[in-house]
Amino acid sequence: MQIHGYAAFQAKECLRPFSYTVSDLKPFEVIIQVSHCGICRTDLHMIENAWNRSTYPLVPGHEIVGVVVQKGQLSRLAVGERVAVGWVYSSCLECSECLQENTNICQYKTSIYNRGRYGGFADFVVADSRFCFQLPKQMESVHAAPLLCAGATVFAPFINYQIQANQSVAVIGIGGLGHLALQFSRSFGCETSAISSTEEKQREAKEFGASSFYTYENPPSAMQFHYILCTVDVELDWNLVLSWLKPNGVLCLVSRPKTFHFDPAMIVSTQRSISGSNNANRFLVQEMLLFAGRFQIRPKVEEMPLSEVNTALERLKNNQARYRIVLKI
Repeated sequence: MQIHGYAAFQAKECLRPFSYTVSDLKPFEVIIQVSHCGICRTDLHMIENAWNRSTYPLVPGHEIVGVVVQKGQLSRLAVGERVAVGWVYSSCLECSECLQENTNICQYKTSIYNRGRYGGFADFVVADSRFCFQLPKQMESVHAAPLLCAGATVFAPFINYQIQANQSVAVIGIGGLGHLALQFSRSFGCETSAISSTEEKQREAKEFGASSFYTYENPPSAMQFHYILCTVDVELDWNLVLSWLKPNGVLCLVSRPKTFHFDPAMIVSTQRSISGSNNANRFLVQEMLLFAGRFQIRPKVEEMPLSEVNTALERLKNNQARYRIVLKI
């Protein structure tokens, strides 16, 4: 089968048409005809080789929704079934992390694109059926796509840290991740606050689920939150941020700030914790999709055709996306 998509042929260049051929499928593999693919900032980082691990030609795209058109002999998916695929192509399923179902932090996992694999900015994609996900029937594909990365990333901490209803949760950054985090927090029954760099997002933040809104110029009170979920990668006054946590509170990073300086006294004296969260294991991704369908959690999206992928990437790079861009294939 000939697959047609858009690829970067070297770092930081615009994507250009690219084709490749798929021959025999491995036993668990499927070929998916892509209908929608979200654009994530990770795609930008990979195109630019920001993490020094990109190989070219590189076809990005890891928020994929489509229909199975071919299947390997061991795949349990049905031809014609609508499925979704995220960042992880597969994990080893044998290491200690995988045996505890922490497939997202398996040190041997492989991504849906890079190093000879190609992603969802294409008409078809090859995936491991064991890492494909079923979608609620009522969920539109254009809304499902961003949930595969952004949704999973902000959903997982609520489960992993057993965040309870009526606990206070603050979300820093009201963007592609943050606007979904607010919706999940509200749906979990948490007392939800939004923290942004600008007052301009106050109205939308409250529509997404925030009951309170703060800026860095008008900050929260000290010891106000049980949990803070940080979705931004900019330099912040981390001592100030930590001061907003109650004793035993948790600051969870789902972003990658370039620097992170803080006074250890800010965590020792009150037993606060700083943690990171990397997307979600495959079972949490499926749980997240079902939860989002039940509570009608939807990303706010801009839909653009695949032919305008470079325009879409430029909008994301310039922070103009509101709040996720989804390519229609």
